[in-house]
Amino acid sequence: MDDFRLPKSTRITSKYAIERLFGQNGTSAALAYPLRAVWRSNDQRQSGDAVQFLPSVPKKRLRHAVDRVTMRRRIREAYRLNRSAFFPETLSAPLDILFIYVGNKPEPYHRVERAMKRLLQRIFSTRP
Repeated sequence: MDDFRLPKSTRITSKYAIERLFGQNGTSAALAYPLRAVWRSNDQRQSGDAVQFLPSVPKKRLRHAVDRVTMRRRIREAYRLNRSAFFPETLSAPLDILFIYVGNKPEPYHRVERAMKRLLQRIFSTRP
């Protein structure tokens, strides 16, 4: 049952780590509509989980705060339920993942979950 928890240690909170994800150097990216994933290794991180993530829903895409919060919750829930199926047993370095919503309107949960599964499969199939 503990596999489905999502404690704060699984979220990216460092401004430095977030800036590095939005930068272009050393990041990898993949798109599965309505989500885009950007990830990179974070060798400087000493604490927290081996994989940390951050959902991002731009105001430019969804103007209403209610819609942005709804989509952030759907992204978080899809990640929470599907991460254990794709995580490898060991990682060579801590990994930071940024999920960016690229749709222009709120999408139903089943679409977000399908995109999340494709992205997680792509992220962890390319990792050593």
